[in-house]
Amino acid sequence: MDFVCAQAGRPASALTRRDVARALLAVPSGVALVALPDLRRAMMAAGNPLSLAFWDSAKATLSSIEAGAATVGDVQRWVESTGTEPILMTPSYFVWPEEDERGPVAMEMFARLVAYLEERVAGGEIDPDALASGDSDARTAYEELQERWLGTPLPDGRVPGFAVSDEQDEELFAAWDEEEAFALSELRRILSELPKQPEVPVAELEAASARLRALLALPGYPANVLRACAGFGDRPLPDDDTELWLAVAAGVAGPIADLSDGDDVLEEFADLDGDLSDEDTALANLCAIQHADWLAGVAALVRLGPGVLASPERMARLIAESEDIDIDDQDDDDLDATEGLFESVVSLWRVLGVVNEDEVLTPLGWWGLPKALERAWSPASE
Repeated sequence: MDFVCAQAGRPASALTRRDVARALLAVPSGVALVALPDLRRAMMAAGNPLSLAFWDSAKATLSSIEAGAATVGDVQRWVESTGTEPILMTPSYFVWPEEDERGPVAMEMFARLVAYLEERVAGGEIDPDALASGDSDARTAYEELQERWLGTPLPDGRVPGFAVSDEQDEELFAAWDEEEAFALSELRRILSELPKQPEVPVAELEAASARLRALLALPGYPANVLRACAGFGDRPLPDDDTELWLAVAAGVAGPIADLSDGDDVLEEFADLDGDLSDEDTALANLCAIQHADWLAGVAALVRLGPGVLASPERMARLIAESEDIDIDDQDDDDLDATEGLFESVVSLWRVLGVVNEDEVLTPLGWWGLPKALERAWSPASE
């Protein structure tokens, strides 16, 4: 009893089913099972007996855990059936962050919801015993109650669901910016250590830019993907060849926009079993490549220089063998996954003249790739 009270921060007379359930899960299931009868008697002596349905559900859940049969979902649903545990994922797909990953706002909103649910249990609006017995109507009502709370403004005007999501977005963007800044500093360090700095191949750049201008005026793939990557969907192309080429090459490493609505066809969304279009596949692959993989791959190509093979398979190998990034040992599946992502990259590189038809790095690619990557990762203020 002392342990449960310490865990919950409440006296025995004020403990809830959720408090007891969380305390039981904080120790090995065998220990919890042995302690269950004494704990139940102590709760009765404290004038807070809970209910037979709760104790039966606790014994069943702990026994299932001890037998190795319970899933994480089973345990989560049992805690939720206490009537005061927020649902981890609501029917509208709002997901609470894991307990050790919640920011101040998420912690505050979670505690507010727990208190709100406790009030509803005390007022008879929530029936924990019905939840524990698996009553589907009680579960639906429990879910809808939380959905309404998450979408209802608090007295200070904040909407709980949006407040938590906004905090998560801010944390995600901050982590992304930190990772990008580190990758940029490493790229600049690597470039500064090159024995010979790449020089701009003027003739190749002019020819590639002329081809690129003609291509970008066309409909369909790959022009639509390159326009989206560079953010040219709603603005004219720059007049300067270098600016044009670097903007598109940087967009491949860091897409600025998605395809315009006009590139999407309603029937394609309805056909859930259909294959992704070339456009969607390419953009998905580009967005899935991590900063570390871009850094490792481009650094290897720049060190090796023009004439090196830059096929998707070779890129996967260069990344896996790179000493510029910390990477665990990769198996064939990891290499295949990286190769699949870079199939879209190399295809677009070929259009840009970064590699030739044989997927070999050109002087233009040797000069332009690091500059494009630096551009993609540099803050807008630079």
